[in-house]
Amino acid sequence: MFDDTYRTIKAPAEGLYKEKGSKFLAFAFPVRSTDEVKQHLETLRKEYFDARHHCYAYILGPNKDAYRANDDGEPSGTGGRPIHGQLLSADLTDTLIVVVRYFGGILLGASGLANAYKTAARDAIAHAEIIEKTIDVRYRLHFEYAAMNDVMRIVKDFNLVPTNQDFNLDCRLDLSVRQSLSNRLYDAVAQLRTVRIEVL
Repeated sequence: MFDDTYRTIKAPAEGLYKEKGSKFLAFAFPVRSTDEVKQHLETLRKEYFDARHHCYAYILGPNKDAYRANDDGEPSGTGGRPIHGQLLSADLTDTLIVVVRYFGGILLGASGLANAYKTAARDAIAHAEIIEKTIDVRYRLHFEYAAMNDVMRIVKDFNLVPTNQDFNLDCRLDLSVRQSLSNRLYDAVAQLRTVRIEVL
């Protein structure tokens, strides 16, 4: 059975790390797109405009195929990469972590910086509620009113909640089903001769 779940965070969370006067404020956000990432970054840059660096990393998509790590002026690999590493070790996706740094006057060195960003990011994850979500396939069913009982029986059998419905002369019903069940649902609907199914 292939895996059709992924882990993300339920709501924004915060973390903190202090070293030699420097303060590292970590902010974790659930995100679904690069546009959401940009919005959170803009908000934090306005709110913490007097901070020296806003390093961040994010991972997007159930397959974790979109990701980015940004050092925002810190020495290469000391900011974004350690944050990205914490997202990977917590097995999270659809998550952004931004670490805002206030410089305390004492240089931490490359390894000290990397450790500070890593620890701040880990603290934000520790304060977040991690949830598991299913990868879903969305279908639209087209049918005549006479087929309503057959369609509703399938909806009940698969324990589905319609996301959109229109029961006029030509009926339409949108459904989401977890990926591991999608073939079984498709086959069940295909056996109903008067129902047309399309993938959204």
